[in-house]
Amino acid sequence: MSIKIIPIFILLFTGILPAQAQLEKIDADRPDQTDGPVITPKKWLQFEMGFSGQQNNSTENNFFLPTLLTRYGISKRIELRLITSVKRFLYTAPSGNSSYSTGLDPVQIGAKFALFEEKKWIPKTTVLFHLTIPVLASKKLQADKLAPSIKLSMQHTLTKMIGIGYNIGAQWDGFSDKPTWIYTFSPGFSFSEKWDGYIEVYGSLAKDEAAQHNIDGGLSYYITKNTRIDISSGFGLSKESPVWFLATGISMRFKTGK
Repeated sequence: MSIKIIPIFILLFTGILPAQAQLEKIDADRPDQTDGPVITPKKWLQFEMGFSGQQNNSTENNFFLPTLLTRYGISKRIELRLITSVKRFLYTAPSGNSSYSTGLDPVQIGAKFALFEEKKWIPKTTVLFHLTIPVLASKKLQADKLAPSIKLSMQHTLTKMIGIGYNIGAQWDGFSDKPTWIYTFSPGFSFSEKWDGYIEVYGSLAKDEAAQHNIDGGLSYYITKNTRIDISSGFGLSKESPVWFLATGISMRFKTGK
């Protein structure tokens, strides 16, 4: 897919069908890798903050302290998004000596657009678009150019307690014109009014590169209707994937107007 046609793709799809947003319990895109299709309610501001650690191999580890997704609903069909992450890289030499490097990852701006409501075999569907801004980052973490990503987020409701979410899409890294294709598949479970959980497989594929496949799972607890905390962990299924990760976070929302 040409990067130049992505904005046109977005504009075409935003006019398909209106979404029927219902103000229920907060619906967050964390802790799993699957972004949900729910739009943040109009005039509500939502923050999703997480802390995570990841072992890439025997010598390299990444820490995100924190990652913050800010979402704002501007209509029943559209939300605006901002992603900021403070990244800490730890390298441990064979001698046992360690070195740290900390900085701001490139900021991402974007939006989520409602496409379809769930009806029979048609899943609830939204499209997400993000654009990574290379200059809005610490100098050592800046990319060479703008890096877009686009994905479809879909969800099927099987029962009152079980649903399935999945994403497909493509993203660019800011250095190459070659896209990386991404996928997620995540059955979710509602154990009670307060507790949710999920298991998930996800990964990425790029031309001339080894594929990455991973599995993870987690739990979420609703402190209130508008506040949720979570914990999750996972590990790689393929040689090029991270060895493991552990994450925790909190999601909350606030009404900004009538």
